[in-house]
This record gives sequence, structure tokens and C-alpha cells, in this order.
Amino acid sequence: MKLYFESKFFQKKKFEKKAILRFFRNAIDDFRLALRNKEPKVIFNFSYSALIKTGITLIASSGYRIKSRTGHHVKILEKLSQILNDKNIEIIGDRIRKKRNLDLYEGGIIIDSKEAKQYLNFVKEIINKAQKHLKT
Repeated sequence: MKLYFESKFFQKKKFEKKAILRFFRNAIDDFRLALRNKEPKVIFNFSYSALIKTGITLIASSGYRIKSRTGHHVKILEKLSQILNDKNIEIIGDRIRKKRNLDLYEGGIIIDSKEAKQYLNFVKEIINKAQKHLKT
């Protein structure tokens, strides 16, 4: 499948392998922070961060950089979903994004341990898929 990177959100850029690996390590660092923590809100926030950073990594590996503007997280999730050929990334990722926005802009949300763990496990799957993708 040919991916289309619209110029409003993406800029063509060649990244060295070293830079792509640095992006991915950054995503994994956030995931590990989520993994080691007991606080559901911390698990939730670092899981989301790891998911977005994984998307940035795979977008970079496709030769593009995301532009920081309104809606760019939606585009990151959309491209991550397309690159890994997994529609759930866009669906579940958007659900996480919306919750995070409610927490950030609407005065907070409550995340319970079960929900935080579900998101953590989801992100773990995506990171594993991304790792396989990067090896090919």
C-alpha cells in the first residue's frame, strides 16, 4: 500500500538510521516508565507518549517528519495505523488521545488500574510490531 503524507502535516526528510533508533529508544523509555509505575494516571500518560513516539519513529523511517500543529497527533496515529496495517491503532489510539485531551483541557479524568493496564498492553503490542517493522 502506498502511503500519502499530506504536506500540511508532514515534511519530507531523510533521517539517518541512528536518528530513527534514537526516536525509538525514546518511545521505549516512556513505555518502561509506564511499565515500572503503579499509578494508573502515570501509566496512562506514559503509554500514550510511547504510542505517539512510536508513530513518530515509523513516520521518520518512512522519510517524513511530522509538523507540530493542531491535529498532528491524529495524523501520527493514522499513519502509524497505516504503516503497521492495523486499524485498531487508529481506533484505540484515538480513544486514548481523546481521554488524554479531556484530562489536559477539561479538568481531569479518572483512570483506573484495569484501564491503564489495558492501554499499556495495547502499546506493548504496537511497540513489538514497530520493532519488527524497523528490522525489515
